[in-house]
Amino acid sequence: MTVLEDRIEMAEEDGELTLDGLFESLERTTPEGYKVEIVEGAIFMSPQRDTHWEIIADIYEQLRTKYPRKRVKSDVRVDYPGHLNGFASDVTLVAEGAEKNEKGLWRCQDVVFVAEVISKGTAHNDYGPKKTAYALAEVPVYLIADPYQGKCHLYTQPKDGDYITETTVTFGGDVDLTITDIGLTLTTDEFPRD
Repeated sequence: MTVLEDRIEMAEEDGELTLDGLFESLERTTPEGYKVEIVEGAIFMSPQRDTHWEIIADIYEQLRTKYPRKRVKSDVRVDYPGHLNGFASDVTLVAEGAEKNEKGLWRCQDVVFVAEVISKGTAHNDYGPKKTAYALAEVPVYLIADPYQGKCHLYTQPKDGDYITETTVTFGGDVDLTITDIGLTLTTDEFPRD
């Protein structure tokens, strides 16, 4: 079956596309080494870059000094508020005791931290609709690591679809998460730049 046939079949089922239907179709056609996300119904597929991976790995390793492996996720689908928002965030930390829903997915209500590393082709998503969706889901801490700017943007205190507080840290400085429930400091001195 082709992608087009899959989409026609999904649309004919009940007249509306679903995240589950879209992801099922995409899983069969996505090349190895590519990340797929659906943001406001639009499909984004991007390859993993070295710089991108190095920053993800650094954040993951630092979170692992405090949190067990089962709570720290990377590129795992979580559905967020809004129209067809299924994100595979670069790094996600779920709350202690969080359990998957009946579909086998982590619930956005249980996400306590998200980090996204900027890619040129999808940066507008991370700074725009994804930030809004994270705030609507009341994710307490959202971190953007931008290797093109050489900066991290930390967003906290979600309210009404936005974050009240934004702190910017240049790569090489420390991102103070001790003021949040995350309770640690992320060092960025080894984050590479593009």
